[in-house]
Amino acid sequence: MTRCSWAGGNALMIDYHDREWGAPVHDDRALFEFLILEGAQAGLSWSTILNKRAAYRVAFDRFNPRKVARYDETKIAALLENPGIVRNRLKIRAAVRNAQAFLAVQKEFGSFDRYIWNFTGGVPLQPRRRRPQDVPARTSESDAMSKDLAKRGFTFVGSTICYAFMQATGMVNDHFVGCFRHKELL
Repeated sequence: MTRCSWAGGNALMIDYHDREWGAPVHDDRALFEFLILEGAQAGLSWSTILNKRAAYRVAFDRFNPRKVARYDETKIAALLENPGIVRNRLKIRAAVRNAQAFLAVQKEFGSFDRYIWNFTGGVPLQPRRRRPQDVPARTSESDAMSKDLAKRGFTFVGSTICYAFMQATGMVNDHFVGCFRHKELL
């Protein structure tokens, strides 16, 4: 079975690649999870975050945006002591701020899903990449998403983070053409 080369030989990465990465996500809680995890990943490898994902789910109340939006200084201090997550004050504060902005978007659009998928016209982009060097760090769609999210008060949502979010949530099918998942997600 041919996979994207980034999946490597790590069982966790292979499972993530084979079952999750690039599959369209329309569940608001799952979209919020990816938004927070992609922000946490900035400057780190995805495998680092994937290895900490279970701890993140516990630490961030299963990525319930209503709960995360209410985190106070005591909760933030506790998170900064949690060795199971990335203990970066800016990233943790961004998660709280992003939860608040996420709730505002849900209120305005009815769901975060309805809002975020507008950046691809409601369907996954299908660029047909062949090699790792064909994958951009950002696109015009991720630029637009980043700009609009920032305008709405989100942080840690630069264009590169937004593009990784788009890849993870299936807004773009960046499985390489030779990968078995590429055809499954057409």
